[in-house]
Amino acid sequence: MNAPIDISNTVLHTERLILRPWKQSDLDDFFTYASVEGVGQMAGWLPHKDKEESQRILDRFIRNKKTFALEYEGKVIGSLGIEEYDEEKYPEFSDKKCRSIGYVLSKEYWGNGLMPEAVHEAIRYLFEDVGLDVIFCGHLLRNTQSLRVNEKCGFNHYNYDKFETSYGAIEDHEMRILTKEEWRR
Repeated sequence: MNAPIDISNTVLHTERLILRPWKQSDLDDFFTYASVEGVGQMAGWLPHKDKEESQRILDRFIRNKKTFALEYEGKVIGSLGIEEYDEEKYPEFSDKKCRSIGYVLSKEYWGNGLMPEAVHEAIRYLFEDVGLDVIFCGHLLRNTQSLRVNEKCGFNHYNYDKFETSYGAIEDHEMRILTKEEWRR
């Protein structure tokens, strides 16, 4: 089952990053990376056309209290969302406390190990502080960078399926999971 999440008072630290709730003052940083061609498409959404689009999504991040801003050297360079997983599609987890994570990183910072660093800390938080039993993390098959983050963070293959992007394309998709028991090992 989907466990309740509220990160509004949660700030996590890694060696190089701060994972924190979004603020209105993050709008310019958000638009800067979300408007770049090739960033959102890897996660199933199109580049933001204008700041108004980024503002609507930023408002949702703040209101829903489940998406971390990834801050690096005083600048927001990405996000990590703690999303609901599809309970109907995965009824075998109905007796477990679960969530799904998704993430995006500014193209400028790809390849520096920042996302695995953020995901490792989010996993620790979700298992130790929130008390989850299972974390889902999916990726589009063509997104080999997300696959590498999944692998580095211990997620194991669960299944292949189809994913409908926000712009209506149907993509091949892999769902991976990590259980608390696997993580403890």
